[in-house]
Amino acid sequence: MAKRTIVPIGPYHPLLEEPEFFKLYCDGEIVKEVVWETGYNHRGIEKICESKTFEQVFYVVERVCGICSTSHPFAYANAVESIPGVEIPLRAKYIRSIVGELERVHSHLLWVGLAGHFLGYNTVFMWAWKYREPVLDMFEIITGNRNSYAMFTIGGVRRDIDNDKISQLKKVLDFLKTKLDLLVGAVMDDPVIHARLRGVGVLTAEDIHDFGAVGPTARASGVAIDVRQDDPYAAYDMVDWKVITAPEGDVFAKAEVRLLEMYESIKIMEQCLEGLRKDSSNEIRTKVKEIPAGIGIGHAEAPRGEVFHFVKSDGSNRPVRHKIRAPSFTCIPTFRKSCVGGTIADAAIATAAVDPCYCCTERMAQAYDIHTGRQIFSMKDLIGMSQRKTEELKK
Repeated sequence: MAKRTIVPIGPYHPLLEEPEFFKLYCDGEIVKEVVWETGYNHRGIEKICESKTFEQVFYVVERVCGICSTSHPFAYANAVESIPGVEIPLRAKYIRSIVGELERVHSHLLWVGLAGHFLGYNTVFMWAWKYREPVLDMFEIITGNRNSYAMFTIGGVRRDIDNDKISQLKKVLDFLKTKLDLLVGAVMDDPVIHARLRGVGVLTAEDIHDFGAVGPTARASGVAIDVRQDDPYAAYDMVDWKVITAPEGDVFAKAEVRLLEMYESIKIMEQCLEGLRKDSSNEIRTKVKEIPAGIGIGHAEAPRGEVFHFVKSDGSNRPVRHKIRAPSFTCIPTFRKSCVGGTIADAAIATAAVDPCYCCTERMAQAYDIHTGRQIFSMKDLIGMSQRKTEELKK
């Protein structure tokens, strides 16, 4: 077999927002194999959560990922509330859905902008990021923050959306729709973008099922899965909207799905704001005195797809086990099909097309020798080494 050239992408690379390492094994310009090395960004979030109270965990999971700082609290709240069987107030359902959809628009605009930049189409990059600003302004109006919103709590939300803010928020949504028309037209009607992205990084519906991929990655291959529809939560079964799909499975289809999903998000938010206007209860939280012993499972449709949280309670005021599975955990490995057989120039955008979040995905429990399979260190060993080094430094 002819010797293959190794092209490294990462751990630090302009295409990667976070450190990660891909090795492309190439025959000339053609990618024959891709190896993914992970572990550069692990922070032990799940273990940290087990030392916090149920309420404190919200602030920790908000910081799993800056772009998903509602998605993780959403799934975590659904998990914890499922243990005692809490029903949150109607107003809280509307507010949770509004914040969740704002995050989807925010995330999709960020992705579209970066995709334009990676392709050398900086007009799209500048437009997308410019029109992301009103979305962040809406977050600030609702929560007081442009990121890490501290909005969710067990039984509902921490802050109400006053009726005098509803008209202001609707005006911003009307503005966004006109600018989104401009952005969609720039992407969907441009022949250069079609030539660059059509037929690149194709994933079939069968590939989606094989890898268990979710979110826009799956929907761009014609697989209509969406937690908001398949297992409705918050206000998603009380408003009118549709799941966006595309059949082609290429990078262009992934862009198309995200662009059209933003219209659906705006539609959901408009209906939720109208629901708030009609609701006169002003009740935003169901009081929960304690979380009994039991197991809670919660999921939510993050901008990248289904995020899943598992929480185990022993009846105390903190979880004894907390497990997180983010959408990128299943979407990132699809590069084994989308990149292999393509060119080096296409591999980067095919990998970025799933909108990977390495912060959400990183975890480590044990270290193994790659050649023998023998365990080198357990988590306990690694903690012990860290503690011993601390003691040595104290001396």
